[in-house]
Amino acid sequence: MKLQRKNMLRASALGALVVSSALVLTACGSDDNTKTDTSASGKPSAATSDVKCDGAKGKLLASGSSAQKNAVDLWIKNYMAACSGVEVNYKSSSSGEGIVAFNQGTVGFAGSDSALKPDAVEESKKVCTGGQGIDLPMVGGPIAIGFNVAGVDKLTLDAPTIAAIFNDKIKKWDDEAIKKLNPGVTLPSTAIQAFHRSEDSGTTENLGKYLKAAAPEAWTYDAAKKWPAPGGQAASGSAGVASQVKAVDGAIGYFELSYASSQSIKTVDVNTGAAAPVKASSENASKAIAAAKIAGTGDDLALKLDYTTKAEGAYPIILVTYEVVCDKGNKPETLATVKSFLNYTASDAGQKALSEIGYAPIPTEINAKVREVIAKLA
Repeated sequence: MKLQRKNMLRASALGALVVSSALVLTACGSDDNTKTDTSASGKPSAATSDVKCDGAKGKLLASGSSAQKNAVDLWIKNYMAACSGVEVNYKSSSSGEGIVAFNQGTVGFAGSDSALKPDAVEESKKVCTGGQGIDLPMVGGPIAIGFNVAGVDKLTLDAPTIAAIFNDKIKKWDDEAIKKLNPGVTLPSTAIQAFHRSEDSGTTENLGKYLKAAAPEAWTYDAAKKWPAPGGQAASGSAGVASQVKAVDGAIGYFELSYASSQSIKTVDVNTGAAAPVKASSENASKAIAAAKIAGTGDDLALKLDYTTKAEGAYPIILVTYEVVCDKGNKPETLATVKSFLNYTASDAGQKALSEIGYAPIPTEINAKVREVIAKLA
């Protein structure tokens, strides 16, 4: 009888826990974004304080870079909480697919991990009547090198070694090149399982830019959205690569830090030649991005990044994602919403939110120029 009563109490407690968990998940995953996000005082919270709806209405479609998905998801949640009746829908696919959609005129803006190429700019003129597509840097952050090696919690690699791993030249985790960079760490003879993106990806291109600049002898491929090296295994999107690394012993892959953080994936510290190896973090990526220079002309704000920095605490494997828009010739029915939404993402509140989820804000001086360009969109 006592045993039966204990089982009944245990079942009751478990049921309460399930109900409680369901309520928490419902609250976190609610699709009701029509209410204004307010603090206990009844005033708009810091997250939505910089949102100005400014005539925004209807539905705005956008697509592209999966690197910025987590940032855009947060921005959309905050924006739609403040602007009742407006719907922003961002399809996370890849930078390449986003640019194609933009140049087909099916989205109001596209997300891309790399600036528009000349042929894409020329193509955009067919959609941007009287204008062309331009790059607005909006999200910065580190490309983390995530790894899953049983028994290894801390790992340091340098550019030549990372290149050799992804180039299928280093095949075991106890390779002498890796051991030399990790004195005191017991490395198993486990086979390396390197994962890369299956589709055209700006994240791939930015990793390629880093390897080409920092290890030109080991990485002889030109930076491109399509994965260039032999060997390895392909997975779709940053989420797909992260999931494979999480699941496979001996795995290594590359993706934005937010994916590593959300799945508790260990990340490589990079030996840049500075006094100490540098961790992948928003703060350390910001130190590297702060040295970026504007390389675009006119209202195009494409950036040139320094992938070979040896500055103390500067994490060199970085990317900046751009929102690609028409400088002129935007569709009248979505122009107000495009400007309103991007004004929020470039605002102090919008940029501050980035560092809270593993991204890095755009340097203040560059971001000021971004705001000026958004104001002129027509």
